[in-house]
Amino acid sequence: MGDDASDPIDHHRTTQPLAGETMKNTAKTPGLVFLAVAAAAFVICLASFAVRQVSVGLGAAIVALLAAGAALAWLTMEGRRVRQVQREWSRTHHDVG
Repeated sequence: MGDDASDPIDHHRTTQPLAGETMKNTAKTPGLVFLAVAAAAFVICLASFAVRQVSVGLGAAIVALLAAGAALAWLTMEGRRVRQVQREWSRTHHDVG
């Protein structure tokens, strides 16, 4: 498997072209890590506000917002790239499938 950035879609082993996309093409991993950081920072933010540590809560809220924005941007960019690769593959392999 591994990282195969030239063709992130597994055309040969499935009839559902986006099935297993993340496993074959690891380019989404940074976006998923940013998403995990955002979730953790949001939980820290809520806990900090609950114990009245406002400065820590504000810092965690800022980190959560920045990480969520970075995750959204990364995953959107990668999704567009994958759709472009799919369109190119469909154009060149019109006799398959």
